[in-house]
This record gives sequence, structure tokens and C-alpha cells, in this order.
Amino acid sequence: MSIILKEITELLNAEVIDQSTAERIEDYYKKKKGTSANRLFIAFGILGAILVGLGVILIIAHNWDELSRSTKTLFAFLPLLAGQGLCLYSLLKKQDSVAWNESSAAFLFFAVGASISLVSQIYNIPGNLSSFILTWMLLCLPLIYIMKSSTASLLYLIGISYYAAEVGYMSAYSQESYLYWILLLLVVPHYNLLYKRKPEGNFLVFHNWLFPLSIIIILGTVAYKHEVLMFIAYFSLLGFLYLLGESAVFTHLKLRNNGYKILGLLGTLILLITLSFEWFWEELRDEDFILSELVVSPEFIGALIFSLLAAALLYLNQKGKSLKEIKPVALVFIVFILTFILGLKSAIAIILINLCVFVIGILTVREGAKENSLGNLNLGLLIITTLIICRFFDTDLSFVLRGILFVFVGAGFFVANYLMLKKRKANEL
Repeated sequence: MSIILKEITELLNAEVIDQSTAERIEDYYKKKKGTSANRLFIAFGILGAILVGLGVILIIAHNWDELSRSTKTLFAFLPLLAGQGLCLYSLLKKQDSVAWNESSAAFLFFAVGASISLVSQIYNIPGNLSSFILTWMLLCLPLIYIMKSSTASLLYLIGISYYAAEVGYMSAYSQESYLYWILLLLVVPHYNLLYKRKPEGNFLVFHNWLFPLSIIIILGTVAYKHEVLMFIAYFSLLGFLYLLGESAVFTHLKLRNNGYKILGLLGTLILLITLSFEWFWEELRDEDFILSELVVSPEFIGALIFSLLAAALLYLNQKGKSLKEIKPVALVFIVFILTFILGLKSAIAIILINLCVFVIGILTVREGAKENSLGNLNLGLLIITTLIICRFFDTDLSFVLRGILFVFVGAGFFVANYLMLKKRKANEL
């Protein structure tokens, strides 16, 4: 701040700015400094509350075997009572303090889990990990809305994701994982409120990443007998996430804050590259689908829901726009559904997938050159290079020809970036 004040003084003395402008600049940096300090205080407050809670649990655990049952019960409820007291104090005395609300909610969140596990251990109450996490999350759900706590919301998202993964992936097939989608909807009102009140806040950024990541991880739990249909479900989900990131709701965000767009884009490209090999399409042609079973399977229903959602969002995003404005990644889920149907009978599907990856790479390079964006330019070149590397391992081309291809790709990277930088310098003059 002292350096900024010194610069302002020099600008005043040089008559570059007047006194009123100098005061406005000074006020701006004072507010900015105060905001940064407040964010730091919130972060350390939350971290401190979590560490204190864990420290208390460790101290009690060290002497646990020497305590009587009544003393153990008292210690089991002590963190819970302390957390409730802190939350009550925050609501009554520190209602406008984000640091107090978030840190006290975080402490109580972990205190609830500790109390449940301790009481279960003391009185030998039977149960498993999934039921414990579910009970914990349901008890802590009101914290999100009573304390208006985004920390509790993030912890809740992690908790229900772990619960769904536990019951969905750790067992052969469990319908209990479907409860995750209801639990996820219960936190949406807080997410929406957070978006309206603090659209540029760090907590919203964390939600923008954790929300889609949780859905991507848990979608696979619906797989049962027709796992191959999950590829359609995932392509449609990733397309939906990408389109959501491109929508008016999130398109104004910086790219690093837009988890929907990044995860949708990277997920789509990874799946395309994975399916550019022949193994998947050979297995697909060997599948024997019974239509009556297929249309009622959870995989088909999941694929249908996300395909319709992605198609509806694509229509809304492109309404009133020209076809030239459609991003190539936004159409991949439609292309894949058609390719998937074709791949049930024909080997040409693998050619179409490779062609799709190549076209996306070329169009991304073109977009980067048109918008003078090195990021898009290199992303397109990277897509093409990855495709060439993949074909390096599953084709019978000679090493000389492969070497020539790599030389051309490397030269392409160099030339494209050189021409882009040269164009930028020319525009600056």
C-alpha cells in the first residue's frame, strides 16, 4: 500500500492526475486490501475451527480406554454442545461476520460426526460406513441454511458424494445410491442464493468446481447390466456441463472459475480419445441388447435424461445465434449418439470418432487464429498431436513415417505460435 501511495504522490506532483482522482484511487486500494484481509481471516477462521475440533478429538481418543462409560458419553456430546454454543453465539452476536458463521458451522459439522461415531462405539450400536455418513449429512443439512454457511455446503457435497460412491461402487449394485440425487437437489437453493448474493466470491468458485465434479464421479453408480450405455450418458452429461459453462449464467466468469466449462471440455476430449481405439467398438458389436429390458434399464434412463437436458440447453444457448457460433465440442454428444447407433453394426464408427477428434482440433486451431488466442491455438494443436500419438501405438506405419509425422507436428507447433506472436506484435504497432 505504501508503494501505491508513493506512486499516487508522484502522479500528483507531475500533474498527471488531480486530487479527486488520487483520493478515489486511494479509496479503491484501501477497500481492496480490506477485502483481501477479510478473505484471509475467513480462511484461517475455518481452518482453525477444523483443527481445534480434530485436536479435541485426538486428546480424548488418547485417554479413551481409561474413561468410564458415563465420562465417555459426556465427552461424546461435549464437542456437539460446544459447536452448538458457537453457532448460537454467531447467530445472536456475530450475524454479519462471515468468518464467525463459517468457522462455527465447520466446527459443528465435524462435531456432529464425532458425536455420532463416539456414541455408536460406546453403546455398541450396529451400523456401517454408508449409514453413518448418510445420518451425518442429514443432520448437518440444516446447518447450511440456518448458518448460511458455504463451508457446510461444500463439506455436505463431499459427504454425499462419498456416501453415493460407498454404496454404489463398493457393492455390486445398490439402489441406495439413487438417494444421492435427492440429497444433491437439497443443496441447490443455497447454491442459487450464493450465486445471486456473491457472484464473484471464492465460495461460489469452489461450488462451480465441486458440484459438476461430484455429478461426474457419481453418475457411474447407476450402471447395472448395460454398462456400455453409460458412454452415452457421460457424453451427454459432459456436453450439458460444457453448455452450462457457455450459458449466460456462467460465461462471464474467468475460465479458471468456470468448472462446468473446463470439466465438460476436458471430459469430452478424454472420452473421445479413449474411444478412438478399436477395443470399444469391437465389444459394442458383440453386445446383444433386448429392447424390452434396455428401455427400462437405469443406464438408458440416465442417458435419456442427460441427452434431453443437453439438447434443451443447446437450443437455449443457440437461440437467435447463427450456426457459425456453435462451438464444435457442444455438438459432440449428438454426434456420439449417432455414431454409437451406427457402431452397433458397422466398423466405420471408429473412423467417425477419429475424424470427429481431428475436426475438433482443426476448428479449435482456426478459432484460436481467428480470435488471436494462443490458448485455443495450442489446445487445438495438442488435440491433433494426441490423436497422432494414439494412432502411433495401434497402426502398422513404419518408424520413418511415424518420425516424419512427429517432425511435422512439432514444426506445426513452432510455426503456428511464431505466426501468432508475429501477428500480435504487428497489431500492437
